[in-house]
Amino acid sequence: MPACSGGFRFVGIVEFLQEGQGWLMSVASRVVGNWGTAVLLAFSAFLSAGCSVESVDAPAAKTGGETAGATESAAGGEKRIQVDGSSTVAKVAAAVQEEFTKKFADTKVALKVTGTGTGFKEMIAGRIDIANASRPVKDSEKADCEKAGIELVELKIALDGLTVCVNRENDWLDTITVAQLKKIWAPGSTLKTWKDVDPAWPDVPLALFGPGEESGTFDYFTEVINGKEDQITENYSASADDNVTITGIAGEKGGMGFFGCAYYFSNRDKVKVLKISATDSVADGIEPTVETVRSGAYKPLSRPLFIYVKKSSLAKPEVLDFAKYFLNEGQSQVSTVGYVPLEEAELATVNAALDAAVSGAGK
Repeated sequence: MPACSGGFRFVGIVEFLQEGQGWLMSVASRVVGNWGTAVLLAFSAFLSAGCSVESVDAPAAKTGGETAGATESAAGGEKRIQVDGSSTVAKVAAAVQEEFTKKFADTKVALKVTGTGTGFKEMIAGRIDIANASRPVKDSEKADCEKAGIELVELKIALDGLTVCVNRENDWLDTITVAQLKKIWAPGSTLKTWKDVDPAWPDVPLALFGPGEESGTFDYFTEVINGKEDQITENYSASADDNVTITGIAGEKGGMGFFGCAYYFSNRDKVKVLKISATDSVADGIEPTVETVRSGAYKPLSRPLFIYVKKSSLAKPEVLDFAKYFLNEGQSQVSTVGYVPLEEAELATVNAALDAAVSGAGK
């Protein structure tokens, strides 16, 4: 199991929470309301999401300056690549990492999960080689990178359908409109129950869960649903760990939340997916599938996923090897974890962009 900072291991506690969180959330909600649920979610996030993906015996990453982010050689000649950012992309990045290190045994990929926004902050600070992102880099982030003398190489690695799920006991809806989602998630929303959303629905308390403001998924959802990035109701439990969001939904009959489609596909037995209608008619509802995400029919929640590589890091063979692996052999892991692989023509375009960047990096 992953080790928390400082090398501590919470043997038994994490496993208990992972298997029994749904029951604990339900009890907490009945006993002390949403506050109890939020406390347990926060505690769970500390134990599981807040831990680094890298193992306890991995060399500690440096924490400042341009050279700290540069790939460094560890004891015994081990090469090291620093990666941070999106929890959505982390699901496929971890799978690619595992296969990559089988082929390149002398390279350590130190993968951390802090959210897209934090990943870019780490890139700007010069502490990482690659930033995982579930949205395009913002102009302000790009400008800050340029001020720091860092040039980014954008590589699209997959497609995703941002998925809205509810508790499996929810038997009053299968499709929800964008307008209804906005009514629930808009800043200043005063809705307390599902009946407040639609009089035909039961008087079951709404229990909302989702990513925090450091997340690219948060940025994307708020922009396309609420009409403005970062604008959202205060009445929801935020977590940087999508697994914690799923646990929250599964533990509340009135639960609802959103995350990348891969997390739904691997948790079908815990939550129920909703079809999304971009119109006011539920008859127009579309479910996220490989076909609907790739074609764009699943709108407005289909989106690309990226890795952003520091251009200067491409001068180091191990970073270039990892980027190339991600775009070639690693593409098999995209579908394995539940995202949508790029078409051959688009993948060729991305590989060409990487080759051009390598030429500019002195290769």
